[in-house]
Amino acid sequence: MTQVWTAEKEEINVLFNELFSAWSHGDGTAFANCFTEDVDYITFFGQHLKGRKEVESSHQELFDGVLKGSQMKGRITNIRFLNDELAIVHCIGNTKMPGQKNYSEKRESINTNVVVKQNGKWKITSFHNCRIKEPNFFMKWLMKKGKKNK
Repeated sequence: MTQVWTAEKEEINVLFNELFSAWSHGDGTAFANCFTEDVDYITFFGQHLKGRKEVESSHQELFDGVLKGSQMKGRITNIRFLNDELAIVHCIGNTKMPGQKNYSEKRESINTNVVVKQNGKWKITSFHNCRIKEPNFFMKWLMKKGKKNK
């Protein structure tokens, strides 16, 4: 079974590399093609995009506007198979804007993805993204307080 999962993991890696490449080429159609027709896509702003067409149009608008010329890179940190055609994938992504020499760690986001195998190809059917941040003063205080109360 390990060899089967190895091949499936490679296919999922290809899917995410296609996603990063589509972003870096400013191609909303190719970006959206990484998702199922009925995808639920949650941006790190909390906006809920419903369906591939909405993902395509909103991203093409971004690629033609504020994200024009931006580059994306990412890495899968975990793949957990639920069965032969369903997996949960965690990925860390980062964007670099035109004129920036390097990717800033402050721009890293983590996303949780549900991927499904449809017609022999893996597609993302649910995507939830949020910025990676250190806990602020208030959160650190709450965590300390919680430890004291145990």
